[in-house]
Amino acid sequence: GKRDFVDHVDSVEVVGVCHNALFVYLACAFRYGSEDLDVIGLSFRRDIWIQYVQVYPPVDGNATKSPMQESLLKKVGEQGCPFSFKMPTNLPCSVSLQPGPNDAGKACGVDFEVKAYLANTASNPDEVIEKKDTCRLMIRKIQYAPANNKSGPKADISKQFMMTDKPVNLEASLEKEIYYHGDPITVTVKVKNETSKVVKKIRVSVEQLTNVALYSSDTYTKTVCSEEFGETINANSTFEKSFQITPLLSNNKEKRGLSVDGRLKDEDTHLASTTLSQGDKEMQGIIVSYKVKVTLMVSGGGDVTVELPLTLMSPKPAGECTFNNLNV
Repeated sequence: GKRDFVDHVDSVEVVGVCHNALFVYLACAFRYGSEDLDVIGLSFRRDIWIQYVQVYPPVDGNATKSPMQESLLKKVGEQGCPFSFKMPTNLPCSVSLQPGPNDAGKACGVDFEVKAYLANTASNPDEVIEKKDTCRLMIRKIQYAPANNKSGPKADISKQFMMTDKPVNLEASLEKEIYYHGDPITVTVKVKNETSKVVKKIRVSVEQLTNVALYSSDTYTKTVCSEEFGETINANSTFEKSFQITPLLSNNKEKRGLSVDGRLKDEDTHLASTTLSQGDKEMQGIIVSYKVKVTLMVSGGGDVTVELPLTLMSPKPAGECTFNNLNV
């Protein structure tokens, strides 16, 4: 309201603004359209979850501060106003959908925003909040692979072809349950061919399944790695061998709509990690999963395919601490 503030010797006028309070919110939102289209009056962004906190005047002045908040307050001094949010477990992680080569603007996907603003009420849709009275900070919600890695999944199938009395038996397995981004995936294949047909090739591939749960639930499947191996399996014979494949984002830069881990600014990222959930509550946003497919290409037409679930994640960095709350 003014730029002159009076020193009364025993006190000085408070430097303030003409608002009742300072609020902060944490919002998890799904952007499903270009920001450029927002100017026509349509918003292609939907809040999945939002929570408000009144920071000043403080509502609870005696709230327990976390060690991180104590450290931050030493840096900013007495003017610091600590606050925290506790996110529910059924929120999705930060995931972006890779834009096409000619796409411009912010990528679609799930993001998390912390926004501080001066207002009279926390969430009055009729109150106009000017841009100069706000500040924003984008954060990420991420998951790391569990510390304990179990033995990998196994699956088998038998398929009988026309004009044959016996089947082709295919079994595939992974050596462990969880693989880290960039690590080769070892797939062990066992075949018992009891037919008169010949298996000409073996294809091993990894598919990413992106479930977009917003107004409806739709699943999109994209192959992120596929290799063919020229292994011949003759009639009435057995076969066993391990193959290695490595799904990498660098080999899929041109695939529009591929799910990648959310990033801050222009830092490097990788394929989106598998979404882990407790399964007790429905999750909205983007849920990512993977599967390995092993396919036998049989002479005379016809394939034999088996699928395995794959968990693809990042390990927890050494020495990194995690908190249940967002503390600022």
